Amino acid sequence: MELTSKQRAQLRGMANTIDTILQVGKEGVTDNLIHQADEALEARELIKGRVLENSMLTAREACDLLSKPTRSEPVQVIGSRFVLYRETHSKPKDKRIALVKEKKRKA
Repeated sequence: MELTSKQRAQLRGMANTIDTILQVGKEGVTDNLIHQADEALEARELIKGRVLENSMLTAREACDLLSKPTRSEPVQVIGSRFVLYRETHSKPKDKRIALVKEKKRKA
């Protein structure tokens, strides 16, 4: 599912208030980190990660490497931090993040 610019803006605003829960260190993106991100996305839908100074990866590279195996959408990359989103299926619909819908344009 590709995010629209309005949905991305909504998620960026929500990401301002959440804590960083993932840290990419000198080992880079490992299977353990992918598993941790996958579980966090299923529980929270929106997660924030940080690339430490001793890592050989940039935040953009780490975000791209994590988004593919976790089937998530990159929302934002700023400095050493990045934000990922994936809709969860384990929560009831009323507890999920409600993304804004795109309005249909008339031709």
